[in-house]
Amino acid sequence: MGQYIVDFSNWIWDTPMLVLLMGGGLLLFLYSGFLPFRHLGHAIKLVRGKFDDENMPGQISSTQALSAAIAATVGLGNISGVAIAINMGGPGAIFWMWMSAFVGMATKYFSCTLAIMFRGKDTNGEVQGGPMYVIEEGMGKKWKPLSILFSVAGVLGLLSIFQANQLTAVFRSVMLAPNGLDNGETTKWILGISMMLIVAIVILGGIKRIALVASKLVPFMVALYFITVIIIMIQYIGAVPEMLKLIVMDAFTGDSVMGGAVGAVIIIGARRAAFSNEAGIGTAPMVHGASKNNEPVREGLIAMLGPFIDTIVVCTLTALVILLTGVWETTENDGVRLTLSAFEMALPGFGKYLLMLAVLVFALSTMFTYSYYGHKCFNYLFGAKHANYYNYFYLLTIVAGAVASLEVVVSFIDGMYAVMAIPTMISTIYLAPKVKAATIDYFKRMKAENKY
Repeated sequence: MGQYIVDFSNWIWDTPMLVLLMGGGLLLFLYSGFLPFRHLGHAIKLVRGKFDDENMPGQISSTQALSAAIAATVGLGNISGVAIAINMGGPGAIFWMWMSAFVGMATKYFSCTLAIMFRGKDTNGEVQGGPMYVIEEGMGKKWKPLSILFSVAGVLGLLSIFQANQLTAVFRSVMLAPNGLDNGETTKWILGISMMLIVAIVILGGIKRIALVASKLVPFMVALYFITVIIIMIQYIGAVPEMLKLIVMDAFTGDSVMGGAVGAVIIIGARRAAFSNEAGIGTAPMVHGASKNNEPVREGLIAMLGPFIDTIVVCTLTALVILLTGVWETTENDGVRLTLSAFEMALPGFGKYLLMLAVLVFALSTMFTYSYYGHKCFNYLFGAKHANYYNYFYLLTIVAGAVASLEVVVSFIDGMYAVMAIPTMISTIYLAPKVKAATIDYFKRMKAENKY
């Protein structure tokens, strides 16, 4: 069974997803007239809460929505995902992660603008957003099978089994194994159950509690990780330009991949970027769709900062640490253990503890937010009355993730992400002209009111 999951994931993430996510994102980027670059300054003003209005429909503020979305994306994709990308595709995979992020900013802008433009209501009459509602409200009832496909893949793919797996691995490596306390399978079960109980306390309080915790944790975890990585980079500052050059050169030669296949490097980079920033997958529109905002364009501008913060900033920092310390060439470690080796080499004695703290906060905040995404999909499929049953299923799978193998876990999540991307990208491209018209109208009004 495990091999079928791996084979399916490898097949769908070859040409199909490359064309859909990179090609579709590039199309939106060009169609928007390079909007992510032109309006970055205005987006930053919006995040500061300059135009927030508590009386708008929705459940959380735009800034809380961005924090919750970043809590789900700035996480283990940035620590483990980057390490997996370098391990499989060499330094050049990072360049293609950057390219995916730039086109991903456009994808996020369009998809999250649509999430406000075409909100729906659940069976309790609560305002909801996300690709399933965008498809039904914006494209019409005949497209509902796409909404169902997205929601089924979301229920299965938005489990936090990868986070549970990697948090277990790092905790065992740092805290237990050196002290002779690691009992193998028994330890995995204990850690899995402990994580499940911590996550339960937060997620059973609903989106408001999740957003509140995420908006407190996210700035802290990004700052902690940022400072630690800057300290490491200062030690190797002379080699930074050389490493950046290596990333760009290797992107077009594929020297670090078996057989020098550039295509393989592009696919690995795009795949890991999608897991890291989730642009085009459809998760962010679900949380941005719950924002207290009646300006769809404003929400889209805030949302597009996600891939920039996540991939351009945080993933690049992780990649530089791994490359500067040289551990990617000298160790057999994979995933989070590769990043752990880099931190331990650069900051002997305490580097691994700093990374473990970052991994702990990253993993838990992602677990909190993913539960909300899966809950929304379950709500759409089975109604608000039954939606809370999903939380119990979600909590049990945390334990399963802690004891499963990394390859099967990564492939299963990747496969479900790919299935979610199909309805998301189809609806985003189909409805893009409506977003473009709203964008022109919004900036015309902002300029007339001297708010731009």
